[in-house]
Amino acid sequence: MGKVVRLAEHRRRKTRIAFTRSELNQLFSLYSRHVIRGEWRDYAIDHGERLAAFSVYRRSIDLPLFTITKTKLPGNGAERFRIESRRGRLYEGGSIADALAQINKLPHLVTQTG
Repeated sequence: MGKVVRLAEHRRRKTRIAFTRSELNQLFSLYSRHVIRGEWRDYAIDHGERLAAFSVYRRSIDLPLFTITKTKLPGNGAERFRIESRRGRLYEGGSIADALAQINKLPHLVTQTG
């Protein structure tokens, strides 16, 4: 049997913050490039009332290498993107493209062949 919900209570619920399709495309593009290099192997996406998070892992059992979060500022509702690693905050700004560019600037694994 269905649950009866009062309309007034339903309207008061806070909306969840989520990545847009465009943002997800950018995140998965970056993720796939690092997977091809053998640097990243797993990811997790979380959406909530206060933030959305995309975490990347070297191995599934490890702590995340990076977590990219999206939040909305109170008042004007402007979006903020933050990149954090195990060492702390690496970047905070208003554009996901700028945030992801910061990850591309970081050193990455280099493998020798031959």
